[in-house]
Amino acid sequence: MEFGEKIKKLRKEKKLTQEELAAAVGLSARAIQNYEQKNVSPRKREIYRKLADALGVETSVLLTDEEEFVVEAHEKYGSRGANEAEELVSRISGLFAGGEVPEDTKDEVMQAIQNAYWVAKKINKKYTPKKYRKDE
Repeated sequence: MEFGEKIKKLRKEKKLTQEELAAAVGLSARAIQNYEQKNVSPRKREIYRKLADALGVETSVLLTDEEEFVVEAHEKYGSRGANEAEELVSRISGLFAGGEVPEDTKDEVMQAIQNAYWVAKKINKKYTPKKYRKDE
């Protein structure tokens, strides 16, 4: 189920309007509409947490591991990092297309590649000029 579908389903289960959910989270009603209709996702993990709290669920219900990886990459490395993470997830998913690999094996491979991504980013950080580093 896509992110927007999850939000809409959970919101309706709680008998909330888009405006009520938006007010509870501190967003505009337009943002909630975009999440539900255009399947746009928040860029910050904090928004996921607020949505989960307002809908009475765990954040993990709203985010898959892959989506969380992309959100974290966006927070750490901006839109370029998010694009890289999305591309990586897409390519990894393509490896398993049409095959019969157990889900837990897919998860282990995905986790290993994500860990390799973070290690590579950390190693390559030393080549980034200090004025462009986000965490300093």
